[in-house]
Amino acid sequence: ILFCFLFSPFVLAESKNPVSVSSEGVPKFFLDAAKGADVFDWMVGIRRRLHENPELGYQEFETSKLIRQELDEIGIPYEHPVAATGVIGFVGSGEPPFVALRADMDALPLQESVEWKHKSKNPGVMHACGHDSHVAMLLGAAKLLHRNRHLLKGTVVLVFQPAEEGGGGAKRMVESGALKNVEAIFGIHSSGVTPVGFVETRAGPILAGSGSFEAVITGKGGHAAIPQQAIDPILAGSNVVVSLQQIVSREADPLDSQVITVSVFEGGAAFNVIPDSVTIKGTFRAFSMESMLQIRRRIEQIVRGQASVHRCNASLVFETEDKPLFPPLANDGALHEFFVGVAEEVVGAGRVREMPPLMGAEDFSFYREKMPGYFFFLGMKDETVDPPAPAHSPFFRINESGLPFGAALHASLAVKYL
Repeated sequence: ILFCFLFSPFVLAESKNPVSVSSEGVPKFFLDAAKGADVFDWMVGIRRRLHENPELGYQEFETSKLIRQELDEIGIPYEHPVAATGVIGFVGSGEPPFVALRADMDALPLQESVEWKHKSKNPGVMHACGHDSHVAMLLGAAKLLHRNRHLLKGTVVLVFQPAEEGGGGAKRMVESGALKNVEAIFGIHSSGVTPVGFVETRAGPILAGSGSFEAVITGKGGHAAIPQQAIDPILAGSNVVVSLQQIVSREADPLDSQVITVSVFEGGAAFNVIPDSVTIKGTFRAFSMESMLQIRRRIEQIVRGQASVHRCNASLVFETEDKPLFPPLANDGALHEFFVGVAEEVVGAGRVREMPPLMGAEDFSFYREKMPGYFFFLGMKDETVDPPAPAHSPFFRINESGLPFGAALHASLAVKYL
């Protein structure tokens, strides 16, 4: 299937009862259709089923199964598995140009604290970043596009991606070759702090690159009352933590936003025992790969240097295959004007707001390394909660009335691009 759609002039059947609509009227047409009970209630049902059964990265087996069942029901062909659990669907002529729409599928290792009928049934796992809504909106767009595929002057590639939360699922999707001929890709992220009917985005840098590190500093354990007979890794680790903070405050250009955070410091189990080792974990962020790599070099120098000064040894691990370094994400400048024009037709003039860059990270950046792309935030604020909980909180929730806007945006961007 994948070969046929990306490399062969395969033509899908025409929609049976095509609706006549001008290009200018497409966004409103799709929004009205997405608000209709047959699409809206269906999307809500999908989102709630996913919310009740969240799965971690590369473990989205039931999520992937649900997506494939819905695509089968709609009549959309797809490729599976891609990058372990990923699914790639195809709507349109089967011929170029190809434009992609992406939704991530994975959840977070959090225990949900929101008490409602559709609370997570998987202990310690929660859709606390809205990926359940992302899947529902992309399936909604798939249904709208399939019903109106006579409007497509090319092929829409539906990318249901695993493992965004640190696992770099986008990287594996790209490496699979499944998006080789795609000309551009668009991605939505739901925002629990932005009102429904609003979009937030910006041209250029929008999200930071992200790296992680884990250092083990090994000394020599001993009695806390006789420190001269031990080699204290806690002292060495403490100096590492303090020294790492000086990279940003003393070495980085103040106009080049960077963050280094030590979020884990583990060592020792008794008040009167110096442990053999301590483990330090953290993250670093920046808006250019040059800054990311410089931070990485300095972290390694400081960890090894401070360990040596304190007579300890250090081992250090940065990115791994399952936790790669995420490049910074910058929206394609040429697509910015196009996106704003289409989005305003969907949500209304004055409802596409410019946002500041955020130090959060997104593996959508791996797509951007290979092709033009555009990423934006869609308002899904639950107005019954004040203040709203941010993403990655066990109290995170969304307003499902935002789902039609996401489906309509996806579908409109695809039709207008092609």
